[in-house]
Amino acid sequence: MPGVLNRDDLIRSDGHFYNCPSCGQRVDQRDLRQVFYHEEPGHEPLEPEPEPEQEPEPEREATILKFTRSSK
Repeated sequence: MPGVLNRDDLIRSDGHFYNCPSCGQRVDQRDLRQVFYHEEPGHEPLEPEPEPEQEPEPEREATILKFTRSSK
């Protein structure tokens, strides 16, 4: 049985961020790399990670299914 998300506050990600008191950069608390980096006193703002390159999806052939109703 699939679950259903019924709390709007879980969809918004505002509660996952805080401003670092040392450098002022926004920190995503779900990313431990960011959290541990910003725990070090006197640090510079963290450089963002480059986005991973994604391979283009191969073109797919369309499949058309025909359904017929049987009369009973």
